[in-house]
Amino acid sequence: MEINFLALLVAAVSTLVVGFIWYNPKVFGTIWMKETGMTEEKAKGANMALIFGMSFFYAFLISFVLQFLTIHQYGALGMIGGDIANAKPSYAAFMSDYGDVFRTFKHGALHGLMTGLFFALPLVGTSALYERRSWKYTLIVGGYWMVCFIIMGGIICSWK
Repeated sequence: MEINFLALLVAAVSTLVVGFIWYNPKVFGTIWMKETGMTEEKAKGANMALIFGMSFFYAFLISFVLQFLTIHQYGALGMIGGDIANAKPSYAAFMSDYGDVFRTFKHGALHGLMTGLFFALPLVGTSALYERRSWKYTLIVGGYWMVCFIIMGGIICSWK
């Protein structure tokens, strides 16, 4: 089972697309700016190439991990130590029977939702508590990551 780098790259790009929509002033951008203390002046003074570049890089790292959470067949690969060349014939038979089972956008989105709800949201929420951020901030940023994980999980799981 090989890593589908194109799917991971597209999943990473999807976070930027979601971000452009999510943080638009007509959606949650204005509230987010108020909750973070961000101003138009601060935003204009930022190195946007660096911000978007690093955002893409971090999203790629996330997509790399999400593939192992959304594609169940990686569990079978892990059971043989990750080396197909040394696998017993039962591995090939298993993959022949179950190699594409649960490889749908819907299934990946479900695992993305669970990862967002039970990992990203608590992570954002805990940081927000210590940073003395509001519940609005937590819901906006946590919600963004939940939507991103849903879309990323769907892309990664369904792209064979």
